Amino acid sequence: MDSNFPNQTGPAVATPPDTAPPANNLFPIFLKLENLRVLLVGGGNVGLEKLGAILRNSPATAVTVVAPHILPELRELAARHPKVQLHQRPYQDRDLDDKDLLFLATDDVALHRYIGAAAAARQLLTNVADTPELCDFYLSSVLQKGDLKIAISTNGKSPTVGKRLREVLAEVLPAELASVLGQMTIIRSRLKGDFAEKVKSLNAVTAELAHGPAYETPATAYWRRVATGALITFAVFIFINILSYYFTPAQAWQLVRSSGTFYTFVAVGFLAQMVDGMLGMGYGVVSAISLMSLGLSPVSVSASIHTAEVFASGASGYNHYRFGNVNKRLFRVLLLPGIAGSVSGALLLSHFGETYAGYVKPILAVYLLFLGLRIITKAFQKAAKKRKKVKNAGWLAGAGGFLDSFGGGGWGPLVTSTLITNGRTPRYVIGTVSLVEFFVTFASAFTFFTILGISHWQIVLGLIVGGVAAAPIAARLAGRLPTRWMFVGVGLMVIVWSLWALRKLL
Repeated sequence: MDSNFPNQTGPAVATPPDTAPPANNLFPIFLKLENLRVLLVGGGNVGLEKLGAILRNSPATAVTVVAPHILPELRELAARHPKVQLHQRPYQDRDLDDKDLLFLATDDVALHRYIGAAAAARQLLTNVADTPELCDFYLSSVLQKGDLKIAISTNGKSPTVGKRLREVLAEVLPAELASVLGQMTIIRSRLKGDFAEKVKSLNAVTAELAHGPAYETPATAYWRRVATGALITFAVFIFINILSYYFTPAQAWQLVRSSGTFYTFVAVGFLAQMVDGMLGMGYGVVSAISLMSLGLSPVSVSASIHTAEVFASGASGYNHYRFGNVNKRLFRVLLLPGIAGSVSGALLLSHFGETYAGYVKPILAVYLLFLGLRIITKAFQKAAKKRKKVKNAGWLAGAGGFLDSFGGGGWGPLVTSTLITNGRTPRYVIGTVSLVEFFVTFASAFTFFTILGISHWQIVLGLIVGGVAAAPIAARLAGRLPTRWMFVGVGLMVIVWSLWALRKLL
């Protein structure tokens, strides 16, 4: 029982062991190896592998390496760890003196058996390379995410299977787990009261993660109500505007006669939202390219996309939150700067027109073209680089919101791609940016609506229907796609967006 949660319910009751022995009867433990003295016999490739495993997990371990021949690579590794001592000579029985743990990594089976017998007489635990029957313990395949460490054992049957399982878990478990453990430590230290009160408080904190939105915290419920109310309010404004200025019997009849065109708009909205929901960007690009290919004017396309995107991004953000794709800390950092940038961009565009926006978008497009190539390159790197801390994320959100309103697009490509390039997990970046996008787009659309009104409602309605239908599907896929291919998808979408923005200059 954890010392911070004392047991106040009486003495523990011993649980009788199972009658049938388990198939794998190894006892899993984690050693503080830096407090032990380790002997490694063998200086070849296997010895290098053993020493690397020891130092990778416990860099401060005192290791004595004894071998007639020592690889240069092993010498280089030892040089980086002051507590590793190298003795280039044959093994001697006195090498076992004062040692706590023994690793045998030579190709001499007879020597292994001899040293193993001497170690057993001294009650030393021994690991023998490629000889499970002589081992007192096995090395496991280890996955580490910050303070979280997972050891996988195949009972000595197949190290390859253990390695493959580690790779699968590394792909599935997000890097944010390290932050989760740190936050849980802080939460535990702040809990007050007796054991029952601490359990009650911890249950309230973790209820949403365990049971879903039905157990959401008051703060989360508040923001969900705000988002829902804002979406409904904007829908009412649009509906009133349509009834007051545009909706006539003749137009209703025309809509019925052109239902094929309406369903085309629905298909465009569905496709655009599928791309945007899975990759965190691309709604404007896909919609604009599709609608302009149908012969619609740029003005009607731009107005329709900005209005319909409020509903599509709202549905997308809600479903990303529902499926657990949102990092709440990142959400709070991006929200207010993104809204401020969006409103300021919409106000400037309304007063100065699209002339100045035409100068901004090519600069952004060139930057994103190189960023997209970098993201694709990152997807195929063998070893992931250490995640960089995203500095000035608020300024990034402000710039993204401003460019989205003033330049006609850029929130997703700029914010999503920059965060992913800095090593953030694509699933959580896409989900969080998609949720913030609703508020950013709503602020921009409401500003345009207040100043300019709304038009082309047939296109808007088709895009809304298709986008809302696609949102839950796209949000679900965003959590299931392999991380590498999400990087590739984001990179390709950034490149497509930048080339589309540069098409007039090219």
